[in-house]
Amino acid sequence: MGGLREKFERVKWRDILAGFTFLAAIPQALLLRKKRPEMWLICEDCNEARDNGYWLYKYIRMQHPEQDCVYAINKKSPDYKRVENLGEVIQFGGYRHWVYYLAAQKNISSQKGGKPNAAICYVLEVSGLLKNKRAFLQHGVIVNDLPWLYYEATKMSLFVCGAKREYEYIRDTFGYPPEAVQYLGLARFDGLHDFKVVKNQILVMPTWREWIATPTSKSKQLDDMSDFTSTEYFQRWNEFLNSEKISELLDQYDMRILFYPHRNMQQYLNEFSTASGRITIADWRKYDVQELLKNSAFLITDYSSISMDFAYMRKPMLYYQFDEEKFRRGQYPEGYFSYKEDGFGPFCATLEEVCRNLEHFMENGLADEPMYRQREEAFFPLYDTHNCERNYLAIKNIK
Repeated sequence: MGGLREKFERVKWRDILAGFTFLAAIPQALLLRKKRPEMWLICEDCNEARDNGYWLYKYIRMQHPEQDCVYAINKKSPDYKRVENLGEVIQFGGYRHWVYYLAAQKNISSQKGGKPNAAICYVLEVSGLLKNKRAFLQHGVIVNDLPWLYYEATKMSLFVCGAKREYEYIRDTFGYPPEAVQYLGLARFDGLHDFKVVKNQILVMPTWREWIATPTSKSKQLDDMSDFTSTEYFQRWNEFLNSEKISELLDQYDMRILFYPHRNMQQYLNEFSTASGRITIADWRKYDVQELLKNSAFLITDYSSISMDFAYMRKPMLYYQFDEEKFRRGQYPEGYFSYKEDGFGPFCATLEEVCRNLEHFMENGLADEPMYRQREEAFFPLYDTHNCERNYLAIKNIK
């Protein structure tokens, strides 16, 4: 979903008002650029300091304090406390963010929309009006065809890749200059080597559905949009949370589930319910994603890129994809990765298949299977704690 009509339908009044803030910030930005010509600006989603941007910022402040570096985040976010004592932090989306964005030598983000206003900044960057350099740290390993990340739609100076096959696909498909796409490993991977698994903890983390989270006129072609509880996404996952078979398996093998939907679906979290005392419906404000990934012994997801972090740690999983055809039409076209042929766990299209495969893994102590372990090792030939270092040096060397 990304046609011109859908783009206009997503334009908000705040996008229009941001235009005035942008214009007002230009004079001060010109002065700041002269005063701090080598400043880097780092951010993620407006409320987050837990992804690749945070890990890189923390690394720079600790290992390269000589580098002028600023982090942007909503200071009302619970994640603000992670960065407030690391260095200079500014309010995401405010006037000062605009000043720093326009003045920065290099803008660095784990999100394509990690800017004071994505709509206006898109025009500035793609048109060439803004001459600074931009590094894309990524939110997760890409497996799909994402035209909105093609070079013509971003003009980014550096595109960081977290896996070898991903790097080859983006290099050959997305249209970037050869030196712009680099296999460096994701910065947050540095934190995935030292972990202790809670042996009976299963993480269930489905990704978002764009047509539900940000509905447009096209959404009704894909789902019943009368309310969230009418969507297939809600009905299938709520069915999972209330499955008698799942509840029996949890009791039989003394297991627990943490259900943590993608942050773009967390707005609907209160709609979900479960009668099982072994299932927790997790609020993003109370749980850190990376800690959940590190602590959990097993993962159930659909299309989420966090499965790549799990695979990087050589841990078992399964995929539950009940709406594959709809997801491909409404969100991401398939890329180089086939969940059925290349996945790091069994592919399930029905709840019955999920239960059957989950029972198999539970009977074997949630152990990873040799076939999937071999795939994981081949997919991530870079496996060390120097990901932040490689990212830092690559950004520093952007010409």
